[in-house]
Amino acid sequence: MSPLSRYQIKLMVFLSVATFFEGFDFMALSQILPNLRAEMGLSEGGAGVMVAVINVGTVLAWFLVRKADVWGRRKLLMVTIAGYTIFTGLSGLAPNVWAFTLLQLVARVFLIAEWATSMVFAAEEYPAERRGMVMGVIQAFSSLGSVVCAGVVPLLLALPWGWRSVYFAGVIPLVLLAVARRGIQETDRFKCQQVAAPKAHDIWSILKSPYKWRVLQLAAIWGLTYMCTQNAITWWKEFAVAERGFSDGEVSLSITIAAVGSMPLVFASGKLLDVVGRRWGSVIIFITTSIGVLGAYTLQGRWPLTAALVMAIFGVSAVLPVLNAYTAELFPTHLRGDAYAWANNLLGRIGYVLAPMVVGFAAAEVGWGPAVAVTAIFPLIALGLIWAWMPETRGKELEETSALEGA
Repeated sequence: MSPLSRYQIKLMVFLSVATFFEGFDFMALSQILPNLRAEMGLSEGGAGVMVAVINVGTVLAWFLVRKADVWGRRKLLMVTIAGYTIFTGLSGLAPNVWAFTLLQLVARVFLIAEWATSMVFAAEEYPAERRGMVMGVIQAFSSLGSVVCAGVVPLLLALPWGWRSVYFAGVIPLVLLAVARRGIQETDRFKCQQVAAPKAHDIWSILKSPYKWRVLQLAAIWGLTYMCTQNAITWWKEFAVAERGFSDGEVSLSITIAAVGSMPLVFASGKLLDVVGRRWGSVIIFITTSIGVLGAYTLQGRWPLTAALVMAIFGVSAVLPVLNAYTAELFPTHLRGDAYAWANNLLGRIGYVLAPMVVGFAAAEVGWGPAVAVTAIFPLIALGLIWAWMPETRGKELEETSALEGA
């Protein structure tokens, strides 16, 4: 196995740092929710609607993500980093809940488009035998972003600007990242595709192609997975404070311990996919996710809950390298961005958007624990679909994994 080149190492670091903010943003919203609700007078159901509306941005990212096949991977990555930086800063200045929701919605458009483009970059620029490892490491930096966020949010909440400080602090490293973009090149596969046979992309291109069934299959798997993972961490602070009597400090400590404890497992998840394969790796990861989420919302006692939270945080992060690998590997270069846009952003994210709203209203009736615990069934259903529909792609070049049987 040949070592990675200096450029490949530099690219992996850049993409990892960029993806760091996906985890930071994800954790930030869950950490500030009680403070935001108190300041703006939001009920549990109102908070669920707010989170759901913000998450619409992950669906609207469809418009940007599919441009990766037209503008190129590099240009889109730079646009998304700049856009996310601007709207993150503006979120901290929001005068009311409506402005905050709108600004965060737009920030999510850029953030999720950046994340999807990073995964396309990783799939196209690294050798087949290391593709899973690289995608896993990049995704693991999202978890690292969650760890850092969990550690610093209590300190930032104590500042005069309260929850707004979280968004002000997030702008500084994003500006540095925008400066560090120099030297990042377009992927060789995209450049070759453009020279050999540039493709015209209308809005329905991929659904008119032989790949439409792969898109719909992956959309179902993404959607079912999000029905659980989007709620697993978002509402844990609400649950721990309201139903287990935790203080803000105890919640922060438990989340930090769980996030740090899960980090070695998260960083190893991509390598696991290269060693045992995508299918068997998904068995380990998706079952662990269900067990962790169920335990994190049903167990009693601080340390049992924290131990279950380790598994839940690992699962929420580790399912993504599995699904990112399949979404990148099962489509040709000229449709890869479009595939992400349709399977993940437009169709798969329906579950991502609806789940928090449904859980928020359910929690008002039955409590946060039962409302979230029941979602642990969805990763198991998604796992069944992976085994029913997805081929093994470990160690194969993209040109081979993207080929349709019988084509």
